[in-house]
Amino acid sequence: MTTPLAAPPVGRRAAVDLAAIREQWGDLLAAIAHPPAAEWPPRETRGGFLDQLAAADRTDDPIPAAPVIGRLPLTIREHPAPLNLDALDAALDTERDLFDLADAVAEQVQRPVRRTPVVLRSLPPRTVVREDLADRQNPGRWHYQTPESAGSRAYGLHWAAVWLEGRALGEKYGDLFTPVPALLLDHLAATAAGARQAVERALGRDGRSTALDRPCPWCGGRLTGRTRAGGEPVVACSTGALCTAPAEDGRRRGEWRGADLIALWAALAVDRQQPAA
Repeated sequence: MTTPLAAPPVGRRAAVDLAAIREQWGDLLAAIAHPPAAEWPPRETRGGFLDQLAAADRTDDPIPAAPVIGRLPLTIREHPAPLNLDALDAALDTERDLFDLADAVAEQVQRPVRRTPVVLRSLPPRTVVREDLADRQNPGRWHYQTPESAGSRAYGLHWAAVWLEGRALGEKYGDLFTPVPALLLDHLAATAAGARQAVERALGRDGRSTALDRPCPWCGGRLTGRTRAGGEPVVACSTGALCTAPAEDGRRRGEWRGADLIALWAALAVDRQQPAA
C-alpha cells in the first residue's frame, strides 16, 4: 500500500493543500453570512481563546463568530442576501474547481463498474450484461453527476477533497484505482494550490498585514497584525526587542503568536475601555 511518505513530492504538496482547504471550509461558509470587517484578526481567523476574550467586548454582535471547522454546515447553502460576496465567490469557485477536478481524475484512474454476462432462461435463451451492483455502490468510488443525480457532489466539497487526497497520495483501494499520470498529478496539485490560495485570501489568511488601532499597552509602539497562511495570527510591536512587554519561556520580545496572544488581547481589552490618546 502506498503511504504518504512514498508518494511523490507533488502529490504530498497537493494533499497538504487539499487538507488545508477542507479544514478551513467551515470557516469560509460561515464567512458568507458576515460582512467583511476592518478588524484584526478577521473574525473567521480567530481561535477559540480569542473568541472568548472578544465575547465580552462584542455583546452587540448577534451572530457567533467562532470558526466552524469540522462542524456542519459543510455544504454551500442558499443565501438570500449574502453579506460577504468575496467569500461566496471563493466558495462557489473552489467547489466547482474541485468537483470538476475529481471528475477528470476519476475518468483516467478509476476502474469502470464490473459487468457480468448473464444467460436468461428464456425461449430462446439470450445473454444480457448486468452491472455489479456492489461494485457500483463501492464507497471509494467517485460517482459522476447526471441529470438524475448529483453523484458524489451531493456529499459536498469535504468528500471531494478527501477523495482527491487519496488519489494524490496513491492510496490503494483494491483494484479500483490506477496511479495518477504525472501530467494529471501536476494539474491536480496546481488546482489544489490555487483553490487553497483563493480560500485563504477570502478569509484574510494570505499573509496580509494590518495596523492595529491601538498602540502596544506596555511601550506604546505600533502594533501590526499578520494572519499567515493556515490562519496563525501574529502581532509584532514596532519597538521590537526593546518592547517592555513581559516575555516568558524564551518568547521573542515584542512579538505574540498562538497562545501568547491571550495576554496581548487581555491588555488591549483593558486599554480599549479607555479613550484613545
